[in-house]
Amino acid sequence: MVSRRRFLARLAAAATVAPALRSRVGSADPPPETTRIRIPNIGGICLAPQYAAEELLRAEGFTDVQYVKKQGPAGLVQAVTSGEADLSINYAAGWAGSLDAGGAITILAGVHTGCNELFGSERVHAIPDLRGKRIAVGGIGDLRYQLISIVLAQVGIDRRRDVEVLELPSVDAIRLLGEGKVDGFMGFPPEPQELRARKIGRVLLDNGRDRPWSQYFCCMIAANREFHRKHPVACKRAVRAILKTTEMCTQEPDRVARLIVDRGFTPNYEYARATVREVGYRAWRDFNPEEAVRFYGLRLQESGFIKASPKKLIAEGTDWRIIRELRKELKA
Repeated sequence: MVSRRRFLARLAAAATVAPALRSRVGSADPPPETTRIRIPNIGGICLAPQYAAEELLRAEGFTDVQYVKKQGPAGLVQAVTSGEADLSINYAAGWAGSLDAGGAITILAGVHTGCNELFGSERVHAIPDLRGKRIAVGGIGDLRYQLISIVLAQVGIDRRRDVEVLELPSVDAIRLLGEGKVDGFMGFPPEPQELRARKIGRVLLDNGRDRPWSQYFCCMIAANREFHRKHPVACKRAVRAILKTTEMCTQEPDRVARLIVDRGFTPNYEYARATVREVGYRAWRDFNPEEAVRFYGLRLQESGFIKASPKKLIAEGTDWRIIRELRKELKA
């Protein structure tokens, strides 16, 4: 308990822990326009910075920090676009799809470069080997389906004619992959960690390490558009708290993992620990968030999932002022 208290104290006072976390002008910001902040909770381990950020959010002036329980990336996006939640980290492709559908969101910053992995069965040695094989997705058109489709398209495989698509819950997809009855599966944390621990399948693509995917943000912060318009200071303070927590994920991943498990965001400590250690959280300092929207927007447009051009997505659905300010304030 002493160790945990010390960690929470360090998290709450992160601006004084290390030079990388010192805000040069943050204290000059006025108080947030609202003291309530609502963040979706879907249990995704790669979203650890927003789940472990409660102390820092309170330090930024939010006295009412709510985590709204939702199901999966689609539920997360729906919560933010509808205004049931105020802002969240989510996949760049998910935000791009929401903007194309008229979702009322504004993308504000990038967080990390990758967390999902494409697995193949033992008879699949590379992505081109998936031609003519069976792949498992949660549902036709869902994020998992979109991501695996754009990966296949990069090697000339058309999802509509070159593979057999099975709509399955993740637990069934993992079981069938292990039995050799499914040949492809895109895993989101903690699924890749579970698959490796159980020695099921082989990794065909790790988007946090393999080019070109690793050169762009996988996950980004977006806010409900009306919340962003009415509460610009609150948005900046919330984003600052989350990005400061990414530093804790980098410096003390084991303790961040323990924190999100203890608070009920995810059940398995070993999978949480592995995920937080593996994800490239420091990318927010260096990578270009606009390029990520352009990259995923173009891939989705080419594959027929969205109609809007990347240029339109960027013009109508992004605002980089906050991240530009925070990079100056929080630079090492």
